[in-house]
Amino acid sequence: MTDTKTRLKRLQLADALRTYPAPEVAAVPRGGWLRAIREALGMTQGQLGARASISRQSVQDFEHAEADRRITLESLDRLARVMGCRMVYALVPENGSIDALRERRALALAEALLQPADHSMKLEAQGVTAPERERQRRLLADELLNGSPRKLWQ
Repeated sequence: MTDTKTRLKRLQLADALRTYPAPEVAAVPRGGWLRAIREALGMTQGQLGARASISRQSVQDFEHAEADRRITLESLDRLARVMGCRMVYALVPENGSIDALRERRALALAEALLQPADHSMKLEAQGVTAPERERQRRLLADELLNGSPRKLWQ
């Protein structure tokens, strides 16, 4: 994929992700979304089961499965629709954006790449100043960000 296409895809993804709250804000209700929405609607497990053509016990099992993070997306979507809701699924970057994730990775990789040379230089009493080292780290990170995206994750 060309560099322009890759950047464009990242921009489009960033726009789409802006509508989602930060992960730390979007906490799942204690018993899961199914239970929280069902109870907020004033619906019993039996009533939801009847609407979904499943047993009350199955609804309870699905609620426990969601609370334990082992429900399938298909089941969650189906029950959401029965309650007049829509399931929304997204992977939201922790601590910022996709670009912030990439930059943190590039800086960490640059640090790892600089350390062996840094250690050798110090042993030979040729170490560089902290500002110069930071400049080198930033340059290397920028090279990584502008190069092949796959190299960031090797």
